[in-house]
Amino acid sequence: MTAADNKGPLVSIIVPSYNMGAFLADTLDSIFEQDYRPLDVVVVDGGSKDETVEILRKYSEVHPELRWVSEPDDGPAHAVNKGLAMVKGDVAGIQSADDIYYPGAVRAAVEGFAAHPDAAIIYGDAEIVDAAGNYQWGPSQYLPFTLTRYLCGSTFISQSSSFFRPELARDVGGCRAEYFVFDIDLWLRILFRAPAYKIDRVLSAYRRHEAQRDKETTQILSSYRQMIENSDEIKRAPWRVRLAAKAGTHMLVQHYNPTGSARYQSGQMWLAMLMYPPTVRAVWKRKALVPPPPSAKGVVRRLRRPVGEPRPGG
Repeated sequence: MTAADNKGPLVSIIVPSYNMGAFLADTLDSIFEQDYRPLDVVVVDGGSKDETVEILRKYSEVHPELRWVSEPDDGPAHAVNKGLAMVKGDVAGIQSADDIYYPGAVRAAVEGFAAHPDAAIIYGDAEIVDAAGNYQWGPSQYLPFTLTRYLCGSTFISQSSSFFRPELARDVGGCRAEYFVFDIDLWLRILFRAPAYKIDRVLSAYRRHEAQRDKETTQILSSYRQMIENSDEIKRAPWRVRLAAKAGTHMLVQHYNPTGSARYQSGQMWLAMLMYPPTVRAVWKRKALVPPPPSAKGVVRRLRRPVGEPRPGG
């Protein structure tokens, strides 16, 4: 089946952007080279001063599915909310302007929603590449979704590998800019309405580089803990759910350790497991992750790799 033959739901991709011109073309290529149509692509740029606008003009001449705006905004949460108000699809994804979908990702997500019509979110695994697009780590191998697993850290919904029902995102109020981890906050509010399903595929590459927000470890941890403490849904949830959520605030240091101390990291991990013993499955799963192969290739080679195909040298 070719992209033109698709009769499935319209899929919207929101791309928040600010001064990511060095990576934006790769991101847009990874969207427009998908074997699924119809697509609705909305880039919400915060008034970039680099080559972003020139790239958007060129791509919009070739791809009528692309709409874009470039104007000052109040940050990425505001940009995503503007995109949510603009998109028309029944299914949506939020892809950062420096991350990459792998071939077949959109089709896999649509098939996931068809198999699980009750789902609010369909997500898969992700890999990590560096600024040049060279493989660094992954794929992530998290457990299938349950709400308690998500809260305690046994599974994780990577923004770059997730697709969701945009009407649900709008119903819960969209992104809240007061939380630095606004994407996790959005997922959590949606997940108290309807479940997520994890598909066993690597859907994207998440790019690590010096300019990304993911390096603000202290702010991430503080914002996440505040989000959990302020959540009305968690306050009303059963005791087991509340324990899992509390344990997750300690487990998050496995991703973001502001101290750099292995002793602190280990102590937080043990505290989480004592608080909510099923958290041990998150620790075990992390140790099972595949190490980087010595023959890892660059981004152009990996962009062409179909979803599910073994990496070169793997």
